[in-house]
Amino acid sequence: MAKFVIAGRADCPYYAKTELLADYLQKNLPDFRIHKITQRPEVWEDWLKDVCEKNKWSHKNSPIIWRELLDRGGKGLLLGGYNEFLEHAQLYYDVTSSMTTELMMVIAQENLGAHIEKEQEEEGLKTCINPLQVWITSASAPACYNLIPILTSGEVFGMHTEISITLFDNKQAEEYLKSLVMETQDLASPVLRSVSICTKVEEAFCQAHVIVVLDDSTDKEVFTLEDCLRSRVPLCRLYGYLIEKNAHESVRVIVGGKTFVNLKTVLLMRYAPRITHNIIAVALGVEGEAKAILARKLKTAPSYIKDVIIWGNISGNNYVDLRKTRVYRYESAIWGPLHYSRPLLNLIFDSEWIKREFVATLKNLTATGRQFGGILAAHSIATTLKYWYHGSPPGEIVSLGILSEGQFGIPKGIVFSMPVKFENGTWVVLTDLKDIEISEQIMTRMTSDLIQEKLVALGDKIHFQPYQSETELRKKDKRISLPITDDSQKEQVSDEHKDLVPHEEKNPVMSDGFEGKTVES
Repeated sequence: MAKFVIAGRADCPYYAKTELLADYLQKNLPDFRIHKITQRPEVWEDWLKDVCEKNKWSHKNSPIIWRELLDRGGKGLLLGGYNEFLEHAQLYYDVTSSMTTELMMVIAQENLGAHIEKEQEEEGLKTCINPLQVWITSASAPACYNLIPILTSGEVFGMHTEISITLFDNKQAEEYLKSLVMETQDLASPVLRSVSICTKVEEAFCQAHVIVVLDDSTDKEVFTLEDCLRSRVPLCRLYGYLIEKNAHESVRVIVGGKTFVNLKTVLLMRYAPRITHNIIAVALGVEGEAKAILARKLKTAPSYIKDVIIWGNISGNNYVDLRKTRVYRYESAIWGPLHYSRPLLNLIFDSEWIKREFVATLKNLTATGRQFGGILAAHSIATTLKYWYHGSPPGEIVSLGILSEGQFGIPKGIVFSMPVKFENGTWVVLTDLKDIEISEQIMTRMTSDLIQEKLVALGDKIHFQPYQSETELRKKDKRISLPITDDSQKEQVSDEHKDLVPHEEKNPVMSDGFEGKTVES
């Protein structure tokens, strides 16, 4: 019996022609058998190299055909490629192929589509046998309570993907976690295989496919911003070690919350270097807050506002860019179909409102953490995960905190929120967007604070010094040099220059939004 193995790149037209000829021979010859192997175009060369090294063959093109020596054992006998197989078929079986080039190309594309569908089916079967392992840290946080129903609805990972959820927290939270487990089981979700608790550090993230990092609760009292920054390092170092040791090799880590999100993300990357590209920070919460404020101003729904870009520090000094923002289904004299939209800045004529009230409201929300509670945090995390697995809406801009590689002039090595799109299980930075240049002063303000956060946290810098522009420094110098001769003059200066007199400073540890906020209009 002759058994031939035909392997090729899934979109290769010569593999398609070889395959059809082999199918014909197998159908008409009782002792002729074939086995087909296809590989995605991006992995074909590496796969071929491994096969050739293993069998000590020399072959560089698609397809590759060899004969399995079933009757004698031993390694296969290399026949060659497309031309060699055609010669073999004509010489031994007096059969050849007359397929046209056009038909070869059509079948090649059909083969690629069939290969992708087969891979997806196999992944689906794997999840039925081995469910997706989802771990949630600081599971006693309010965000976790609101996140669980979304994850178990099937909306995030799909109705055909079963999940197992593990709630990870300290021993003190165990009783609460037990009640949360029972409530989760009461949902009777068809996609939930199991839900469990983990309070043992050494067992954390065992075979995890997805890790959701929420705001951690700490009993340690801190008095300065510097102490607060440094207090993030031990836990991130521990999590990084455990992720590298216990998690699945393709684990995806998503960092959410309202405190030092960028810093925690970059620290996890530092201590889990193997999966740096699979660690991201959620920025959709800030994006949602901005859309809600704008929607109230325009008297429309927040979901009708698209493409708000959040730059910089997600939980601190960020830059809300409205230059690409569009409004859909807006009731006005100009009306269009559902896909019709208008630039937001053409609809808000009060530029002073954008520069003052809009900025002040967002800054206050960031500084206090108000409204960024469990519901918003959970929804932002779930939506980002959904995009990560299934892709973001076509043509829509999404803000995401990722490690900078120098895009848009952002310094390398810091986690920075920037515009992206999700596709094929990953994200792509939208570096081709036009007219989104950021001024040097705004960029310096954002990057300076992020760089300092990292340096202070790691002990490379003792004190955090918020960035001050030259204008701010001149104002400060002017305040210091104001002449005061007596009490009456002191009172007069206070009235005339009240905008220059410094107010009593708040303790920066009380708020993570100490840096402020900027908006582009």
